[in-house]
Amino acid sequence: MPMKDQPMRPEISPADLLQRFFGYDRFRGSQEKIIRHVMSGRHAMVVMPTGMGKSLCYQIPALANEPGDGRLVLVLSPLIALMQDQVESLTRRGIEAALINSSLDRETRSKRYAELASGHFRLVYVTPERFRKTEFREALQNRSVSLLAVDEAHCVSQWGHDFRPDYSRLGEIRRWLGDPTTMALTATATAECRRDIYRQLEIQPDEIELFHEGIDRPNLSIDVTPVWGDEDKLEAIETSLRHPRYQGGSVIVYFSLIKTLERFSDALLRRGVDHVCYHGDLPRDRRRKIQDQFMSSEVDVVLATNAFGMGVDKEDIRIVIHAETPGSIEAYYQEIGRAGRDNAPSLCQWLYDQDDLTIQMQFIEWSNPDAAFYSRLYTLLTEQGEQCRAFGLEWMNERLQRVSRHDHRLATAIAMLERHGVLAGPREPECFEVCKPLPPSFLDDDYLSEKKRRDQQRLYAMVEFAAETGSRNDFLNRYFL
Repeated sequence: MPMKDQPMRPEISPADLLQRFFGYDRFRGSQEKIIRHVMSGRHAMVVMPTGMGKSLCYQIPALANEPGDGRLVLVLSPLIALMQDQVESLTRRGIEAALINSSLDRETRSKRYAELASGHFRLVYVTPERFRKTEFREALQNRSVSLLAVDEAHCVSQWGHDFRPDYSRLGEIRRWLGDPTTMALTATATAECRRDIYRQLEIQPDEIELFHEGIDRPNLSIDVTPVWGDEDKLEAIETSLRHPRYQGGSVIVYFSLIKTLERFSDALLRRGVDHVCYHGDLPRDRRRKIQDQFMSSEVDVVLATNAFGMGVDKEDIRIVIHAETPGSIEAYYQEIGRAGRDNAPSLCQWLYDQDDLTIQMQFIEWSNPDAAFYSRLYTLLTEQGEQCRAFGLEWMNERLQRVSRHDHRLATAIAMLERHGVLAGPREPECFEVCKPLPPSFLDDDYLSEKKRRDQQRLYAMVEFAAETGSRNDFLNRYFL
């Protein structure tokens, strides 16, 4: 277990650190209040709109630690791309920061462990999954974690929109770290989600201060445009791309289905609209190249699924279009939050075709396997594991009685079992190797039905959002607050 830490030195001025390392004259909103709060050794829950500087709330406290004094700010983040961007930005400023994750080769990772153990870094970024590694825990033994920052904290909650099972171990992780001062940060936590975050962190609600900056982004124009069919959508996309108010920046057009994205890509190319496509079926190196091209403004327009996610932090995104209906208000707000981070006017347009609701309802239906399905799958993997590895998903689908081309239960179940450590992963054939028994929750139909019901509620909230006749900003505030 790492050494027990003491509160950070209050005599260090956050404003001085801001000026010295980042060149800013003043903080925004509640940033300084939040920083002083955690530097005094108190827990914080930070809900702040995307692009409003959440990362400074844990970066500044890290700079209050002297290099080599053994004190460390540990940042838990769900995305490797997000870590990379932040670490690169910090190191350019001469700040001792590093990431440790699966993207590093063995030699580099071993070097990082040694540097971590020697007290070299002030900030270290990891995923929660890293705590499974004995080498990482050993490297932390002689460090004192002055602040544990949990970024994208909605991933902690079973009722968040991007739940990661290893985030559910944060209470255990905090105990192992010596119960350090903890800061949870997100842009999209409802009251219910926040309560679950506190529970997972094993922090009582009266022990953690809520700093809620609201969700208003005055520079974003939020528009819901009713459409009927592909032609309407194509016309609307072209019209928005030509809008004189939103020229000179980048554009993201979101789709729910890869096949729809590809169909629209062909149509837009025929209309002379240059763009690139990004989705989860592309190889990892190709996805990274496209993201790098977008971030460097080598390409201006990207058609993407939600795989183009939280790691996108670009200041001049002028337009975000949802060409298909998002599955939840949380996901929608996270995605439009990528627009206008430079505070310039930006358009967030949802092309609302009621027929698209069917796609999301199918997603919900086929993304929530019941206990019987998990049981059949587990039996298949344990009793016919060799055949599963040899013949793959199609063979497994046939034995599990796939009932529709939209039936994605197997892919969902495999992903969930990987996340919970039941199966090794992440790539075939290793992903079919059984490591431990099914958790009880996978055999509990009441629990599984509750998740499905909540997914349905989230989709209904999108319908209500589309029907809203008043201020949609007010609607979002009511939803999250």
